[in-house]
Amino acid sequence: MSIRGSNLLTLGGLSREALLEILDTAESFVEVNQRTVKKVPALKGRVVASLFFEESTRTRLSFETAAKRLGADVVSLAVASSSVKKGESLRDTIATIDALGLDAVVLRHRSSGAAEQVSRYVPHVRVINAGDGMHQHPTQGLLDAFTVRQVLAARRGLSGSETGSSLFEGLRVLIVGDIRHSRVARSDIAAYATLGAQVRVAAPGTLLPSDISNWPVEVVDNFDEALEWADVVGLLRLQQERGTGAFVPSLEEFTFTYGLTQERAARLRPETLITHPGPMNRGVEVDSAVADLPSALISQQVSNGVPIRMAVLYLTVAAPKENS
Repeated sequence: MSIRGSNLLTLGGLSREALLEILDTAESFVEVNQRTVKKVPALKGRVVASLFFEESTRTRLSFETAAKRLGADVVSLAVASSSVKKGESLRDTIATIDALGLDAVVLRHRSSGAAEQVSRYVPHVRVINAGDGMHQHPTQGLLDAFTVRQVLAARRGLSGSETGSSLFEGLRVLIVGDIRHSRVARSDIAAYATLGAQVRVAAPGTLLPSDISNWPVEVVDNFDEALEWADVVGLLRLQQERGTGAFVPSLEEFTFTYGLTQERAARLRPETLITHPGPMNRGVEVDSAVADLPSALISQQVSNGVPIRMAVLYLTVAAPKENS
């Protein structure tokens, strides 16, 4: 299933071919973002609404930048000064914004399932999930996989699109931290597993979902040994706004048992890559010195947010449906 002419609510259920189509399309937009004039008219005349009911500087700015570089007009809702603060429902907010003649809604919301709900309210508008509760953050999963593919391809002297999904076959990915509350973890796992990687997760028992048996992952008991196994270590932010503080005795305890300290980083092979969706809690899930290592791809992940989101907007809004 392709996302062409469709919504992007989750990475769950997308085929390997659909994921590769997005990554390959993003590859073409990397070049656009390197030009002096960083614009193409693919969405000229289209209107994209940026509705962030939770703040996220990186995601919001990269989506809005992506839409503008594709030539779209952007309507951005400032929730703090909107009628939402007066108790207006999500449905009424969407109806009000839709009256402007929208082509797409980029939605971030604290409630899991909010993006799917909005897609039912406005079936004629493409809905892109920019993070909903503890459910999914599809474009973060895509840009994490895209960034890893870029680096692995460069090591082999290839462009990402020349390799298909072969770079991910057998790739060993370790995701560490607050799995329970993390929509990034769910999207990363879906992306990596679909592309052919082996995925393991490491976390205190209180930060694992109550039932992970149907996830395409293996839970590791020995974090230090798993670091030696991994080709990619994906760190997750401790999310106190989603209740993490109630699930760990202290930040110091978490760092002692599951933080990527300098001592633990020494266990990594030189070629092992480190990712983090940001914003980082330096000194908690990752030592500040480790975050600044050449193998840490955190800045590259931020840069890749724009081409990935350009690709998603282009495929969902401008590209014809796959079967048309």
